[in-house]
Amino acid sequence: MYIAMIASECAPVSKVGGLADVVDGLSRELMTKGHKVEIILPYYDCMNHSLVEDLQGNPMALSVQYGGKRIFCTAHTGRVHDNVCYFIRSHSEERYFDRGLFYGAEDDEERFTFFCLAALEFLREAGKHPDVIHCHDWQTALIPALLKLKQKSSTKTCYTIHNIRHQGKITDNALKKAGLDPSSLTGKDSMLDDSNHGYINLMKGGIISSDAVTTVSPRYSIETRTSRQGEGLEGILSQHADKYEGIINGVDYDTWNPATDSNIPFNYSVDTIEDKYKNKEFLRSKLSLRNAFKPIISVVGRLDMQKGVHLIRDAILNALNDGIQFVLLGSSPDNEIAEYFYHLKHYLKNNPDCHINLSHDEDLAHLIYAGSDLILIPSLFEPCGLTQMLAMRYGTVPIVRKTGGLGDTVFDINDPDRARTQRNGFVFTDFTYDAIELALKRAATTWNEKPYTFREIMLAGMTTDYSWTIPAERYLSVYSKISGKQ
Repeated sequence: MYIAMIASECAPVSKVGGLADVVDGLSRELMTKGHKVEIILPYYDCMNHSLVEDLQGNPMALSVQYGGKRIFCTAHTGRVHDNVCYFIRSHSEERYFDRGLFYGAEDDEERFTFFCLAALEFLREAGKHPDVIHCHDWQTALIPALLKLKQKSSTKTCYTIHNIRHQGKITDNALKKAGLDPSSLTGKDSMLDDSNHGYINLMKGGIISSDAVTTVSPRYSIETRTSRQGEGLEGILSQHADKYEGIINGVDYDTWNPATDSNIPFNYSVDTIEDKYKNKEFLRSKLSLRNAFKPIISVVGRLDMQKGVHLIRDAILNALNDGIQFVLLGSSPDNEIAEYFYHLKHYLKNNPDCHINLSHDEDLAHLIYAGSDLILIPSLFEPCGLTQMLAMRYGTVPIVRKTGGLGDTVFDINDPDRARTQRNGFVFTDFTYDAIELALKRAATTWNEKPYTFREIMLAGMTTDYSWTIPAERYLSVYSKISGKQ
């Protein structure tokens, strides 16, 4: 089968979040299963060009009709992690992808509307006929509608929602620039935003126009159809429930493998799990934590309201009061949150049981996963989450709130519906201080008083397969269903 991935980012050359990891990891796994996969991406001036192998110096020329004029583009070929990638570069006066940023421009909706047109024009000019086009998030949500309504194409599309909060809302005029008549989009094809009829909702259009819709965990697929987590799209998702499903993301087990990880000083596996504690000692030394018989709880990742930052703040102080060491690695795009954690870092700077690093440091993240006993993820919502799966790969036990992908991958030690070999963490349900404090106490008590039980939980996480093997099979089933190809 021939699959064209069209996305706004791909690890490691243009990575902002988990979307980039999915595009990279899923594409590589599909290729290992014998399928042809090609990825179409914007050519950002700020992408890491050094990580693109064989970046073509003689690109293909394109002319894209947009907004009543022809815009000259070039399509550059290269390889990223063995993935064949085509980078679409705009040479217009608007400099759509020469902004020194991936997202955050005032005209993002226009930038990516143009990219959708350019990607399809590239496929046409290059004579490529994929069995399935797989589009990701709002940035490429217009592609199914363009294929169906403008090109009258029979090419099948799979559309994946990674985070439903960001839907891409554009004006009628922006849609007209792309060659679609807003007045014709009525009834079942209506792309009008349900909360503001003055705008077109790109994500809604992707849901309506695609042949299959997926999101990144089964629980999140239910939550987005049946609760406010649908962010206003729960109705349209319910109408299209027959083509909507959740598929858990995978983890790149080549990069995240404690047995081979070059970012940690002591490699280990299930069979040599005692060597994990050498990494704990190294982590303490590196971060100037006291060497004591205590568990280390960590937080790794972005600090924003989605991640339950007020619960994290409470957990740090309570953990320290209860004789638990705490390590935090993360940054926040929110100035108020960033300032609070900066003051907390200053307040706790002389505490020998706490280290707060307010940055993004992938190398240090590997060491924290390897050196921590527990990792805390108290999210308000979590479409999938990779942190818990990465932590379990390293034998670090997750403490999570039961939502989205966290609820699909972490199972409490007392879960009566799971075999003991599947119970891999500590789970709480309520988004409250009391709930997280109880979960922390249960985890610390188990670590202190039931070491054999804690070891079972560690091993349960390490031996569960959260690689891309199973998710890729699920996606192939979706592709096969909509295309009729194997």
